[in-house]
Amino acid sequence: MSRRVVLDSNCVISALLFSQQKMAWLRHSWQNGQITPLASKDTVTELIRVLAYPKFKLTKAEQDILLADFLPYAETVVIEQVPNGLPQIRDQADQKFLILAVAGRAEALITGDADILEIKPDFDTPPIMTLAEFKDWLEPTEI
Repeated sequence: MSRRVVLDSNCVISALLFSQQKMAWLRHSWQNGQITPLASKDTVTELIRVLAYPKFKLTKAEQDILLADFLPYAETVVIEQVPNGLPQIRDQADQKFLILAVAGRAEALITGDADILEIKPDFDTPPIMTLAEFKDWLEPTEI
């Protein structure tokens, strides 16, 4: 059974760029259907923007190849209305991940972002997890 989750941009980028290293498990988990990453217009726009950062030194063709290794596995969620009652994340640019997680009825929001993790103790639907917590949550039967 595939777990519907929201992965923040840093998680996706890490899995795409470091897929032959310690992050291989995450990339393989969406490729083999163990998880279904959720995506919205806002989160995909950010992913495209981040892949173009000069520090990654990726050509447009390389960026497209990486996107093609993620987007076909993602489920698109059209957010017609922002859910009510969401906590405000200090960095408003990160709010899109919380909105997607709630609107898309994700089973978990996976992040390494300190601003999102800050609300973790006060928010549990869906649970917010670090990558390490998420890996433990999926193990031992699913990875």
